[in-house]
Amino acid sequence: MNNASISESDTVLVLAGGVGGAKLALGLAHVLTPNQLVIAVNTADDDEFHGLHVSPDIDTMMYTLSGLSNKSLGWGITGDSQKALSMLARYGSEAWFNLGDKDLGTHIKRTQLLNSGWNLSEITTSLSRSLGVYHPITPMTDDKVRTFLHTNHGILKFQEYFVQHHHKPKIHKIDYVGASNAKPSALFATALKKAHSIIICPSNPFLSIGPILAINGVRELIRKFQGPKVAVSPLASGQAFMGPTTKIMDELGIASTSMAIAELYKDICNIFVIDESDADHASSIRSIGISPYIRKITMATKRDKITLARSICSIINNHI
Repeated sequence: MNNASISESDTVLVLAGGVGGAKLALGLAHVLTPNQLVIAVNTADDDEFHGLHVSPDIDTMMYTLSGLSNKSLGWGITGDSQKALSMLARYGSEAWFNLGDKDLGTHIKRTQLLNSGWNLSEITTSLSRSLGVYHPITPMTDDKVRTFLHTNHGILKFQEYFVQHHHKPKIHKIDYVGASNAKPSALFATALKKAHSIIICPSNPFLSIGPILAINGVRELIRKFQGPKVAVSPLASGQAFMGPTTKIMDELGIASTSMAIAELYKDICNIFVIDESDADHASSIRSIGISPYIRKITMATKRDKITLARSICSIINNHI
């Protein structure tokens, strides 16, 4: 299953958010061995609900790689029920954040381990192994970082903006609170220094990748990284595959194009993979010093995910 052109001793570092990042990570997990892959996941979406620590992007990554995820939604566990949540609502608790009954087991265990002194990295490794996931998933940091959105509805925590308000409020500023004092997790820090190549998944640049890059020293380390640095566009024909990426770009005065995404990443990537529908952006992307590659980047099926992953690995090999 592994890509023979990438040595078993080489590590590919992946930066990812939730659903979009997990799709590409699944493809890469079918192409690379556990020794060849490290997946650093955004944790600025983490929050506490009903006394439990919830790490939505990490959970989405674990559930996707383990085969448990609800494929129609991209998050949560397939076949899950919400009887506990409905009972909490009956007791008068807020129930706007969806928590399935099986999903609650993850949050209960995570919270128990946090209260026992484990850090989020240790917990993520333990939970992943219990689900049969051996490709390393690591939180971007073991410190507390939270995304806050300044909107026309006031300052909102990420989950308030994204879930409770269905990402409808207009954003005019984004803060990653705690990021400037946070350190990358141990596995992430090691991969930043020793990786063979870096892949930035087609996750939301502002809500998923932005918090990772905001951690103290991370963007500078990637900027200085000498190997292949691949970013995959989260857009095709000016439309996001999911979520409010283009809405946020419009609100922040940024053109909703793959070229604009390349501009956002131009100091931290030297390879940019764009969709076939955006082929006309290739020359503009090349003009800012980034090598464009045109591929079908829609990942509707498992085969799509694996095909794109193989293609990216081939691109990386061509730049060694």
